[in-house]
Amino acid sequence: MLSCGPVSAQEESVIDDEAPVDLTADSLENDEQSQTVTAIGNVELVQSGRILRADRVSYNLGTDTVRAQGNVVLTQPTGEVYFADDFELTEGMKDGFATGIRGLIADGGRFSAEQGQRENGTRLTMKDATYTACEPCEEDPDAPLVWQLLASEVVHDQEEQRIIYRDARLEMLGVPILYTPYFSHPDGSVDQKSGFLTPSFGFDSELGANITQSYYWAIDQDKDATVGTMVATDVNPLLLGEYRQRFENASIEVSGGITYSDREDEVGGVGRRIDDEVRGHIQAEALWDINEKWRAGIDSEWTTDDQYMRQYNISAEDVLENRIYAERFSGRNYATVRTVAFQDIRTSERQVDQPNLLPEVKASFIGEPNEALGGRWHANLSGLSLFREGSDQDMVRGSAELGWQRRFISDSGLVMKVSGSGRGDVYYVSDRDIANFQNDRSEDSQQVRGFVHGNVEASYPLVNNFDNGQMVIEPIGSFTAGNQIDVDNDIPNEDSQDTVVDAMNLFEPNRFTGLDRIEDRVKATYGLRAGLHGNNGYRAEVFAGQSYRFDDEDIPFGVGSGLDEDASDYVGMADVQLGSHLNANYRLQLDNADLSSQRHEVDVVSTLGPVSMGGRYFYGIGLDGTEVEETREQFTGSMRYNLNDEWSVFGSARYDFGEDEGLRQAGYGFLYDGQCFNFQARAVRNLTRDFSGDSSTEIFFRIGLKTLGEFETSGLSVSDTEE
Repeated sequence: MLSCGPVSAQEESVIDDEAPVDLTADSLENDEQSQTVTAIGNVELVQSGRILRADRVSYNLGTDTVRAQGNVVLTQPTGEVYFADDFELTEGMKDGFATGIRGLIADGGRFSAEQGQRENGTRLTMKDATYTACEPCEEDPDAPLVWQLLASEVVHDQEEQRIIYRDARLEMLGVPILYTPYFSHPDGSVDQKSGFLTPSFGFDSELGANITQSYYWAIDQDKDATVGTMVATDVNPLLLGEYRQRFENASIEVSGGITYSDREDEVGGVGRRIDDEVRGHIQAEALWDINEKWRAGIDSEWTTDDQYMRQYNISAEDVLENRIYAERFSGRNYATVRTVAFQDIRTSERQVDQPNLLPEVKASFIGEPNEALGGRWHANLSGLSLFREGSDQDMVRGSAELGWQRRFISDSGLVMKVSGSGRGDVYYVSDRDIANFQNDRSEDSQQVRGFVHGNVEASYPLVNNFDNGQMVIEPIGSFTAGNQIDVDNDIPNEDSQDTVVDAMNLFEPNRFTGLDRIEDRVKATYGLRAGLHGNNGYRAEVFAGQSYRFDDEDIPFGVGSGLDEDASDYVGMADVQLGSHLNANYRLQLDNADLSSQRHEVDVVSTLGPVSMGGRYFYGIGLDGTEVEETREQFTGSMRYNLNDEWSVFGSARYDFGEDEGLRQAGYGFLYDGQCFNFQARAVRNLTRDFSGDSSTEIFFRIGLKTLGEFETSGLSVSDTEE
């Protein structure tokens, strides 16, 4: 964790070794001949934040030696607490020797030793010592601990904020399972500390058996770095690195990897092997808060080839995004300019030439309420330049919109919202796609269009209050009118392809998701919303509605959108919230003619006692003009059962009911989460689609020892090919 300001507890605490010692006790004896003062009964010595408590304390003025006996407790200003049978301290209680020593340190760890030697007030060396973060069992304190480290010598160096072990072995429930001649870890008093991180182990069908070991370098409180290597049996080593730094008003984070290995590729449907080549990746983020209103940043992802990121388990993304941007925030107004480039790393035939945004500019301005004719105005400006490599289609677009809206509430409870807007667009298109299959079309085009529309929405909520809540029934209707927009091939459709009607966008004046297509002419929309709202936070709501277009010519929506006819499909939604017991949402789309199913989406999350369940069902017909033109139907479910406060089992599955029906993924496992130890085992079976060809079984393990870290596999994976 990086930090520019805070310091550790040790740095905050200034210990004055020359400060006087305050002493309290039940009785006090003074032996002038031996120059010894002995305090007896509830003894407490305090010096500059150090506190020593014991049944009996003797202080020799000549040798400046303090000897404490009986229930000895020494508390340090930095939070460490030491217990001992016999404690002898010198140098203002900084140094000393103890027998039967035990201790609690800042991170919750505890140790014990036959004897210990403290030097310079910062270094404690213990012989035949143990360390653990586990508390003894209350019912059987003598029972073996879940885990503990035993060592011939343990050193707690407070200046280095580190605990060091020599000739150490790890025991689980009293059984030795691991030995190391040297081991160390931070003592928990600082947020960052240089050292080797916990290694990860795994097995993968492409990588083979592998181990990843990294070193963390805490350069300063505002910067750090990590370097590591993944070594595998079936591929050459992969060098990994990361650098992070935080400035006063900015931050950067850069990571990457590099290797030299071969790979499999497919050209024209024929597989071929590419000999060893340099392969790798870079991921970078930078953010600069220029002032209170402006900020700028860079987000970058890049890889050498399509397979590298997935092969080395770096990322499962299909398309990598690289952008440089600047943003301005001022009250209700917002503006941004960005340049974006994409890298498509899908290994199937779905890979396409992704357009680059060079650049995109947007600005949004929103007026104050009652500022314009008792309502609120808004303005949107945008400019976009889409560029593709080679001879593929490029586009430049400019757009400006000015709008106004006002809300009215009558004395009878009728709620009306009146809005209107005007928009103008300018297009220049080169290397048009349409010219490739219609030879009489020009490769370049210019187009200017304008659009004005008005919208009136009215609702009449009927409310009935009762003892434990209220019921609301609300009919809603709207009327939208705008000028006619001819569907012109001079204007491409880059950002408005996947519009589908649902309960969330039914009443929008323009239901297209982008700017390239406009919903024009005249339409009416109507629906009914009803709900029960309990005072305890429980609620249930339903909604159903439809829209009607008064002109059925030149409808701009595609088949499957639910808006491709004069009467739209029926849409509905049901939502139930019963605290943590049940959260369910159901959305549907039914054909306007025969009520046949067009789309169903169900999301359910439920917790009933020790059982937690979640499920999602989706059914949707294909949408013309998009990459997904086939009907899709899929269910994903998961469940977790808590056997007790520490043990739980879980499982999940995803099943595809589409044209290629079958199980896509299934997984199960168990989790133990104890006071000082956690363990998880999980197995996942992936059954992929035909375009990738591979299936795999992955097994994951994670072991966590409190204060020491986690040991986990990166996945045990076995792949095969579907028949």
